[in-house]
Order: sequence, then C-alpha cells, then structure tokens
Amino acid sequence: MSQSNDSTHPATKQDRRGFLVSGAVVAAGAAGVAYWNRRSRPNASVFIARNQKYDGELVRTIREGMIACEFDPAWVSGKRVLLKPNLVEPSRLAPHMTTHPAMIQAAAEVFRGWNAEVTVGEGPGHVRDTEQALLDSGVMEALHDAKLSFADLNYQQVRSVGNVGRACALKHFYFPQAVIEADLIVSMPKMKTHHWMGMTGAMKNLYGVIPGCKYGWPKNVLHFNGIPQTVFDINSSVGRTMTIVDGIDCMEGDGPILGTKKSMGLVLVGQNLTAVDSTLCRIMDILPERIPYLALAADKLGPLSESEIMQRGESWRPLVDPFLLLDRDHLRGLREAKTHFVT
Repeated sequence: MSQSNDSTHPATKQDRRGFLVSGAVVAAGAAGVAYWNRRSRPNASVFIARNQKYDGELVRTIREGMIACEFDPAWVSGKRVLLKPNLVEPSRLAPHMTTHPAMIQAAAEVFRGWNAEVTVGEGPGHVRDTEQALLDSGVMEALHDAKLSFADLNYQQVRSVGNVGRACALKHFYFPQAVIEADLIVSMPKMKTHHWMGMTGAMKNLYGVIPGCKYGWPKNVLHFNGIPQTVFDINSSVGRTMTIVDGIDCMEGDGPILGTKKSMGLVLVGQNLTAVDSTLCRIMDILPERIPYLALAADKLGPLSESEIMQRGESWRPLVDPFLLLDRDHLRGLREAKTHFVT
C-alpha cells in the first residue's frame, strides 16, 4: 500500500479530461438542465441485488450490476479508477458505519478484470489520522491483501477547479491529485440516515474527495456554505462518476455516526448518483424530493421521478423497509406519515 502527500509528490501534469480547466464549462454551470442532459440522461439506470452477504458473490453481483446499467467494460480498459469508500469515523464496534472492506475488494477485482488501474482514496471527515481510520475500519488489511494502493485525499497535493454548480458562494474547489487524475470516481457509500440531511448516499459521500487540509474537520468550510448546496456543487464539478452502494448492513436513527445497525442485504449500482440516491430514499421510505441536495440535483444532475429511472435487477417496491429517523422538526416532513421516528 502506498500513500500520497504534498511533500512527496510533484505537481500533477495537465489533466487529460479537460473539465478541470475549461472556462466555458464553468461559465455554463448555471445551465443545469443542459448539463444534466449531456452527462446523465442516458445512464439513469439503477440495479438492485438482494440477499447479499459480505462473504458472498459480491464480484459477480457488482459486475452484473454494472453491465445491466449499460457500463461499457471496454471503455475502462487502461483508465484510472478511484474507489471512494465512506470511512467517516470508523470503529470496530460499529462496522455498519463505514463501507465494508469486502465491498472495496470486490469492486477493485471487477475493474481490474477489465484492465483498469485501481486506487482507493478517501479523506475522512472526522478523523485527521487517516492511517488510524484505515486500521479501525479493517480497510488497511483489505488493501494489503488485494495489493491496492491508497490515496490520502485529506493531505494530497491539490489543484483549484472551478465550481460548475454555483449553488453555493464558493467559486472553486480544491481537488486532490488522485481525484484530478482519475478517469472514473466510484462513490462507495454506506446506506445510512443522516441527522441533518435525512439520508446520505452516493452524492453526499463525495464530501470525502474534498481535502481536510484545505476545508477543515469535519469539512467545516463546506458546512458553512450549506450542505445541500456544496453537495450539489461538488457533484457538478468533480468529473465522471458512478456508484456502488453498500446496503448490506446499514445504519438508521442517529446517522451517519451514532445510529444503529439495520440489515438490508442490498447492493445497488448505477452510473447516475442522483438516480441511485433517489432509489435509496424510496427503499428507506423517504420522499427523495424532500432531501435538500436531491431537490437541487433534480433535472440538473439526474432524475428523482420513478418514471425516469430505469429499474434493473430487483424492484425497489418489495424491499421498502422504513428506516428510523430522528424526531426532529427538520426531518418530520421527509415521509408522508409522521411515523418511524426515534428520539
């Protein structure tokens, strides 16, 4: 396993994708509908697999899910893929808080089987010692076993990138070297509730590509500029993404850290993060249009409407199992009936 930081890596070369330096793209940030049509509409498929286990056939599930969602294996050959798990505040006593190491290993095996160059990267929001986060989550051992390199996104050298979304006041973001160089960033969240936003999934997980060395802990600069707005803006600005969701052992109640375990046995895959998060909401018995950052993303980054999301694998309807939400004023409107709350 190798780690990267400012003192050991030279400035990165000119990126190969163009989205980082194009003034025209930044200027077009307000044209959300056109942006959504260009980037996302062809890929608004969501694959759901049920009865999944961490010691099961996750490689097969992920591979089949990606192909079902029209991902082209030939495209990724020779490309750089960054797997971005959720390691917010890991603890061996609460493995349902963070992305399971088996999910990371399985995703890496799929992409390596398609001849991609795979790196795992994360910038934990609550933990300044990333190595300790890797140890506490069990990811350190998984990386070693799979011979996977790791990029510490909290401390890598950064480059300024224009804020395409422009929902918040920040004019640009600092993205770490591994994020800039990646051809594909794979958000690998844990399916959880969130004490402020209601739920957290693929889109919110990209807070972890923002370096703590520039934005503080727990990414305070982003919080001060509005969580919904900065989630939307980061997703608008970061480049090509897809998601593989760990919905096997989930978290409900006081998420994303202090909640309780809820076993669902699900894996979700999709190329459009907004569509996948909308589907997660429905399974959790939450109205996606009432999640603030999804409301911003609607018809800009992806669809919220069930009729615009192509279902693959299992149907979401038989899987609905309401997640407990905190009994707080700002969360009471997230579902039709005021039930399934916990104090």
